[in-house]
Amino acid sequence: MVDYEQKPRYDISDLREIMKLLRSPGGCPWDKEQNHTSIRNDFLEEAYEAVEAIDLLNMDMLREELGDVLLQVVFHSTLAEEEQAFNFDDVCDEVCKKLIIRHPHVFGDVKAEDTATVLNNWDAIKAETKGQETYTDTLEAVAKSLPALSRAQKVGKRAAKAGMDFSNPEDAFDCVRAERAELQAAMAEGNTAEIEEELGDLLFSCVNTARHLGIDAEQALTRATNKFIKRFAATEQRVLADGKTMPELNLAELDVYWEEAKESERHNGNA
Repeated sequence: MVDYEQKPRYDISDLREIMKLLRSPGGCPWDKEQNHTSIRNDFLEEAYEAVEAIDLLNMDMLREELGDVLLQVVFHSTLAEEEQAFNFDDVCDEVCKKLIIRHPHVFGDVKAEDTATVLNNWDAIKAETKGQETYTDTLEAVAKSLPALSRAQKVGKRAAKAGMDFSNPEDAFDCVRAERAELQAAMAEGNTAEIEEELGDLLFSCVNTARHLGIDAEQALTRATNKFIKRFAATEQRVLADGKTMPELNLAELDVYWEEAKESERHNGNA
């Protein structure tokens, strides 16, 4: 058993010490076995759970999930300290310096009267400090670990700053129509690799259209997926209420229940 003082309230120094104790010889077997790669997905999961708390506007949940995100930061920092790469203080130092450098209108003598100017300055300073000399560099700097829709939208936004973009939403949507036709042609040929490529092009063009409409593609698809689940549940409830199960019905029969569920949503103002 590790000897540690029980307190009515803890702070960041306690969290750092607890993490070190968990990694110590007398600590937790699981924690001692972990490395940056093994807990990579944990970091993603905790971040997504924090985002879910934000979406739900649940402050109790958000407090808890932010703690889990912070734990991941401390965990990775502890691992790095053991490797003599950096420590938690170095992480804090670097982000503070970054904030000061990227806010010259607050900590320097640069004038920025509106958000647009602030963001332009931020991008310019970011490109300079990260050694991004070309527009291609800025596109390649977008994290490859981002969800595909989010990454595509961010890449498109950065490409637009180089003038590589559609003039308006309708032009962007024309590209959707063109890519749809190319996908249909690929499907007729039956070439799996070509079908995948054309489907990717179609999705990318949809993301560009979303960007021009001021819509977050990732959020739009999330909402569509949630709507599908809700409507699926309503459909299944209707099927079960008739003493049946979904697998025993054909698609045409299921569509009848689906349309009933859809109509009910419209009647209740939820469509």
